[in-house]
Amino acid sequence: MSVHPTAIVHSGAKIPASAEIGPYCVIGAGVELGEACRLVSHVVLDGRTRLGEGVQVYSFAAVGIAPQDLKYKNEPTAVEIGAHTVIRESVTISRGTTGGGGTTRLGSHCLIMAYTHIGHDSQIGDHCILANAATLAGHVIVEDYATVGALCPVHQYCRIGRHAYVGGGTTITQDVLPYSLTSAKRETHAYSLNKVGLERRGFTPEQMRELRAAYRVLLASKKNTAQALEALRAQCDSSTTGEHLAYLIQFIESAERGVIK
Repeated sequence: MSVHPTAIVHSGAKIPASAEIGPYCVIGAGVELGEACRLVSHVVLDGRTRLGEGVQVYSFAAVGIAPQDLKYKNEPTAVEIGAHTVIRESVTISRGTTGGGGTTRLGSHCLIMAYTHIGHDSQIGDHCILANAATLAGHVIVEDYATVGALCPVHQYCRIGRHAYVGGGTTITQDVLPYSLTSAKRETHAYSLNKVGLERRGFTPEQMRELRAAYRVLLASKKNTAQALEALRAQCDSSTTGEHLAYLIQFIESAERGVIK
């Protein structure tokens, strides 16, 4: 184990021999590190915080800190972070609350860029990117392969769907459609399909064609949401690659705050 002499590591923390803990890090009693984790310097890990294999945490990040919630009374809640996720400088990640399920979760292979805040009870999927100073209030869900741009505030209880791309400086107060390119030019809208991101992730031409048709119904027709859903259900019934359309329909139907169109 490589532990810098200036680091403070509680005797109750679980640290494997393959971990690297840099200068001035502070590790609390309930912390558990996976194999080959690396804490660069000045990192604070508090509460019941579990890091998966190969997680890297950069300087001045604070993970597992108490939630910014006045109802929190020091209950034993947690943070869980999947394998090979990278947490950059000055990121803050709050542990969960009993009212929100008790655990804040980040998946594997995520990139959490500098100054990002992830509020209590948020659930982040795998392969997500949160760019500099993205700010997630409590109870936010970010699904697999989604990207949240720099300086984006996300309202409590909002969801960001799979493979969505949120442009920098966009305020999110409703759910972000999966597969969408959503941005604030003059006001926040879903402008189109996230074509580049989907192509990079291996979507077939047929899947792209069907999703483009679905987004024309959602974004370019004069149908309201209920009418658009009816048209999408008919499209899904005749689809040969209906998995993504079925998920899109389910996402819209389950949106409690409405969706950005």
